[in-house]
Amino acid sequence: GRRLAFRRARAAVAYSGAARDLLSAWKEHGLRRAATVAAELMVERLDAPAADVITYIPPDPSRLLVRGHHPADRLARELAGRWSLPAAGLLVRPGSAPSARQAGLARADRLRNARGAFVTVAAAPRHVLLVDDVYTTGATVSAAATALRHGGARVVDVVTFARTVRL
Repeated sequence: GRRLAFRRARAAVAYSGAARDLLSAWKEHGLRRAATVAAELMVERLDAPAADVITYIPPDPSRLLVRGHHPADRLARELAGRWSLPAAGLLVRPGSAPSARQAGLARADRLRNARGAFVTVAAAPRHVLLVDDVYTTGATVSAAATALRHGGARVVDVVTFARTVRL
């Protein structure tokens, strides 16, 4: 298969049932304290990573405006405190046009949609831990990891709160 830009992806829970409900409340209904709950579960279930910095998938400007908060940023900062790692916003979405939503797209469309979606705003250290709320096909984190590697990172690991389960 295609070589991924990141080394490994780990998630705390399956994206179903209560986890899916929690994420919906967090992302779409503003339940900001869900980031604390998610971070606590992640720390409980995932080993602390050996990374130089924690960063996150940057928000789409239009969705940030609607939501008023960015779940991945908040989650990264919660994890940084618990894992004693510095947090930094290393990525942005270039240009003013938002990308199409990934939800509901087929894997090939997700990969195409995410390609070139991110650029680094600062030199990335050698080992970066990339945080997002949900891992579906890996298209978004792979595009972000590619940008981080172009920005100087040699190793990019990914952690997410939830991961979709494929049968």
